Amino acid sequence: MEDQVFIGRQPILDVKEHIIGYELLFRHSAEALSAVFEDDIKACSNVLTNTLGDMDAQWLLGDKFAFINVNESMLMSEFLELMPPQRTVLEVLKEVVATDLIIERCQALRELGFKIALDNPQSHAGLQPLIEYADYIKIDTLSITVTEAEKVFHQYYSPSIKFVAEKIETHEQFEAYKKIGFQRFQGYFFAHPETFTAKVINPSFDSVLNLLNMVSQDEDNAKIETGFKRDAALSFKLLRYINSVGFGLSCEIQSIKHALTILGTKQLYRWLTLLMVTAGENSTPPALMKTSITRGRLSELLGESYFEKHDRDNLFIVGVFSLLDAILKMPMEDILEKIQLPETVAEALLTREGIYGPFLQLTEACESADSKRILELAELLQYDANKVNECHIAALAWAESLGI
Repeated sequence: MEDQVFIGRQPILDVKEHIIGYELLFRHSAEALSAVFEDDIKACSNVLTNTLGDMDAQWLLGDKFAFINVNESMLMSEFLELMPPQRTVLEVLKEVVATDLIIERCQALRELGFKIALDNPQSHAGLQPLIEYADYIKIDTLSITVTEAEKVFHQYYSPSIKFVAEKIETHEQFEAYKKIGFQRFQGYFFAHPETFTAKVINPSFDSVLNLLNMVSQDEDNAKIETGFKRDAALSFKLLRYINSVGFGLSCEIQSIKHALTILGTKQLYRWLTLLMVTAGENSTPPALMKTSITRGRLSELLGESYFEKHDRDNLFIVGVFSLLDAILKMPMEDILEKIQLPETVAEALLTREGIYGPFLQLTEACESADSKRILELAELLQYDANKVNECHIAALAWAESLGI
């Protein structure tokens, strides 16, 4: 597997914690801890051709940006133009020296519609001539103090430049950089609550929980229908869902009873799983919802070669629910006491072990761009890079298509 390139991804958020794009990291091997370099151009080109070449159609990028790391060789290579320019940000790495040729190339790429991001230009004199062409300036928050970051912000400030704070891991950091004026943030702070306190599950979650438990225990439709009727908002969401374009029904469904008949138990369970992570829309960061839904779809897709439909549904639930502790701000053990899930699902959620564990672990490794772990788990599951990358991009596409 040494010649394979795996895609890692890290979300980039705005001040309201909506995902505005992903940094796509091409990891050439377990040792490739940074983005690909000169010897990897061919391999990286193959990834772009095979997996991302039809990105406009395949990934439904919508209004999301793809941030791609580029060194001098990659910047000068033609394969960059495989990317959709209006949705691609080229992150010029700190090793690049802005010669006349590089400046000319950046100008040409911008004219094609690409955007340019600079990697910590305050520490690298070679990048300085590119400041006037920058759309984004990325600052590594681990290599700088908040006070120093504020000075850099004012040094390079321009209305046309957005500042990105990288490696934000806590809400305190997020708030500090937001206060300075940074508009974009990269890191998993939204998925790591600082402390867990005794929380009361709010009514909307409670209604979904009760329905999930009824469905998992194969209660009859009459009881489930009564459960829906107790919560007008849930009833509305169910009818809106089943009358959505995706179902392609010829007539409008107006009753909960009819909706339950058409959906069937399995589909209803999947829908309630999704609803569980979107029920608290007012308090749950949008990035957290999107990430948990993407996890569900990626876990399910990775299990396609191994499992029948029932187990793939369980994998979907494992992925989606793997961030419930962050969403509900409660320890996973406490949550699992309230939801009656199959033992195999609970085991994966608590310990990342059991029959579903490796699939969730691979999903999380892709998300954090942990190249060594991705390689280990892909080998364990006998998957090559193309298979993992296709599932990864397809999962992102599916999450985008939901419009959440």
